[in-house]
Amino acid sequence: MVVAFLFFLAMGMPVAFAIGISGFLFFLQHPELPITIPIQVSLSQTQNFALLAIPMFILAGNLMNGAGITRRLLDLSDVLVGHMRGSLAQVNVLLSTLMGGVSGSCIADAAMETRMLGPEMLRRGYSKGYTVAVNVWTSLITPIVPPGIGFILYGTVGQVSIGRLFAGGIVPGALLTILYMVAVAVDARLKNFEPGRKGFPRPIEVARTTWRSIWALVFPFALLFGLRAGIFTPSEIGSFAVIYALLVGTLAHKELTVKTFDEVDRTTTSDIGGVMFIIALSAIFGYGIVLERIPELMAMALTEVSANNPTVLLFLIMAFLIVAGMFVDGSVLILMLTPIFLPIARKAGFDPVHFGVIFVMTITLGNMTPPVGAAMYAGCTILDCSVEEYLKESISFFMATLFTIALLILYPDLCLFVPNLLFGK
Repeated sequence: MVVAFLFFLAMGMPVAFAIGISGFLFFLQHPELPITIPIQVSLSQTQNFALLAIPMFILAGNLMNGAGITRRLLDLSDVLVGHMRGSLAQVNVLLSTLMGGVSGSCIADAAMETRMLGPEMLRRGYSKGYTVAVNVWTSLITPIVPPGIGFILYGTVGQVSIGRLFAGGIVPGALLTILYMVAVAVDARLKNFEPGRKGFPRPIEVARTTWRSIWALVFPFALLFGLRAGIFTPSEIGSFAVIYALLVGTLAHKELTVKTFDEVDRTTTSDIGGVMFIIALSAIFGYGIVLERIPELMAMALTEVSANNPTVLLFLIMAFLIVAGMFVDGSVLILMLTPIFLPIARKAGFDPVHFGVIFVMTITLGNMTPPVGAAMYAGCTILDCSVEEYLKESISFFMATLFTIALLILYPDLCLFVPNLLFGK
């Protein structure tokens, strides 16, 4: 089944069909199983009430783009870091951080920012490879800052508090932002990038631009407050996000017109269809994995390798996820591997929120690496950049990401401080 899945991916088959067809082969190998099971499990997978948050957040993110929030966040980023060397690259880092409270998707963020900032970066002398690299790698921040769709998937499958996962992503997201800005600063000096603005911004300019972006900045805090106060469940919080985006677009910014809403509706329908189709067909694949006791076998193997050192065990799991993320879509990996690795992590004594934040971040990294990196291909396609050029300019961002993951493994409080503060231990 696994060999067939990798073969289909190598052929260029879409991930949803590759995972569904390869999963169905398991049932052909076991004629004693009713052939109706694949249909039943794929349908039941989509009936999980908590998964309602996914289409709601996708719609909310697209509505906020249509409401002009993205443009305001770009203006704020330019004011705050435009005076630094490699200013447009720094703007990209900060914009991805701010977009974390709006989009939740690294692929959407990479595509959007490459379209918005790519042409101007090329005009100012940035190489094509570096322009794509900074746009793609900084998009990793977006799904880590709440609300991230990966956390919803992990929390739903692993029965982990989504509110705590959202809160757990705040400090790691900030840490990624800082380390990416350091990487850009080092690259800027080595490549002699010049600032885009002269001098530091005036306080009145910062205040004015921040006020124009206030509705986007308040959004992630409103989500956490709603969850912490018990006003919303994780499923209901997605509906709140949609209502919030509609009110901001129509009443506050007054940019969400009927025509814009129609475009948002078309984009959202396509996005939701793709995501939910993968989720449905991944259940067929997962059925065979569970039936063959693969989670137990992998748990035993990993435990034997690092029985006396849980930290080594966690490093081994993350190394495996980095490699797996190069070949399999992130959403599929979260759905397939959470039931396998979360019990191992619990048994080793790791907090499920601490493990979940690192787990989702490491898997999402696969979107930036070949051969199936969706965010990478989005950026390279938009600017007609070769993968080779992109990879040459990605080294500093890759190292910054690995360093962040290592820090999170060694210092669990970086993930747990905010959740424990908001929700208690």
